[in-house]
Amino acid sequence: MNEPIVELIDLTRSFTQGGVRIDVLRGVNLSIMPGEIVALLGPSGSGKSTMLQAVGLLEGGFGGQIRIAGTDATQLSGDDRTALRRSHLGFVYQFHHLLPDFTALENVVLPQLVAHRSRAESEERARELLGALGLEKRVGHRPSQLSGGEQQRVAVARALSNRPKLVLADEPTGNLDEATADRVLAEFLNLVRGQGSSALVATHNERLALRMDRVVRLHEGLLE
Repeated sequence: MNEPIVELIDLTRSFTQGGVRIDVLRGVNLSIMPGEIVALLGPSGSGKSTMLQAVGLLEGGFGGQIRIAGTDATQLSGDDRTALRRSHLGFVYQFHHLLPDFTALENVVLPQLVAHRSRAESEERARELLGALGLEKRVGHRPSQLSGGEQQRVAVARALSNRPKLVLADEPTGNLDEATADRVLAEFLNLVRGQGSSALVATHNERLALRMDRVVRLHEGLLE
């Protein structure tokens, strides 16, 4: 049997505000298998983003264990965590965070160059992804020249450009109208499934969550 692409074991995270301890994650356990797309459902403020930051190795302060592709990330140095994140993970956020002075094509090419791929290979991959997202005629446009839905499609292409084993998406359609959100999510799911990646998608939208392979709910710091 394949091992999980990500495994969380008794994951905890607490903050102190005004002398009061707030337990955001109280012992989260979760396994995601290769090729599986999991919706992380919960209202705003439930800790979904905190959990994604943990899985994405974006900050410290977490208790428990985080295993990515069989590697215990909690035992790695900062440089090794960065290398693991770069080689295995892709990210999509509610706000696209595109580089404003770069074209759509350049925004998708850049992370591939950072991963030491050739420019020719990177541009070919970027055009393939942007074309699959219906943006073949927009590759030379900067973010300010694109609609909100188009910007988020570029962000999806960027996240998938290095063929990550796991894509983490934090409310990826939360800033879009319902019709555009439906289209962008469908395109996102098709691309993730098409390249055999796994995904953990945080959302408060139950209708969208039900389009994924499995739904887990974060409630009072625990998964249901």
